[in-house]
Amino acid sequence: MEHLRETGYITGWRDEMYPVVENFEEVSNPVFLIERAASSLLGILEYGVHINGIVMPQDGNIIDRKNAKMWMARRSKTKSKFPGYLDHIVAGGQPAGLSLMENVVKECTEEAGIPPELTKKGIQPAGAISYESYGGKFKDDEEGVMSRVVLFCFDLVLPYDFVPTAHDGEVDYFFQWEMKDIAKSMDPLYEDPIKPNCYPVIIDFLMRSGCISPDSPKYLDVLRTLRSGSCT
Repeated sequence: MEHLRETGYITGWRDEMYPVVENFEEVSNPVFLIERAASSLLGILEYGVHINGIVMPQDGNIIDRKNAKMWMARRSKTKSKFPGYLDHIVAGGQPAGLSLMENVVKECTEEAGIPPELTKKGIQPAGAISYESYGGKFKDDEEGVMSRVVLFCFDLVLPYDFVPTAHDGEVDYFFQWEMKDIAKSMDPLYEDPIKPNCYPVIIDFLMRSGCISPDSPKYLDVLRTLRSGSCT
């Protein structure tokens, strides 16, 4: 793997170990560990957490998700993957040795300066999405990689007056979007793209919150596609 890194085949080296397992139940007892950036080379299942940072209306009505706002991040232009793209307030891979909630708390602190007590108070597990995609630096030379991904989704309700802060150099700044703006950004032709693996998580939220009506065309097809990958 070090050789592949030196030759440029593996980019975005993180010094973060991923568990290689047949299913998520075995994460605590993996077959072996591998550098996160190299995981797609083996076609193994990759697990991660994505957090929708939600700000409810100022009157405190936590039921009215249609009128909520979502915190978004602008990725640093120095990132090895998707520099300058829009992103979730917090997202990260699921490393070896941590539970999902421990990882959520860690990532919220590191990426957005959210205190652990605030995360624990406002976090709400919201299921998972899964997908498979072909890509990589050499995909056009028929030497791409197959990513098999399961993302655990969480909704984090944040106080109206809380402002996240970038701590690890991976984000340039944060900003809030209304749900109508979030919906517009799902258009493939939208001029300011979002990091690709955020789209299914956000679409899942829009569907769960009622921002996308079940009467919409292809509703069930979209719902099915959100969990079209291996989900074990």
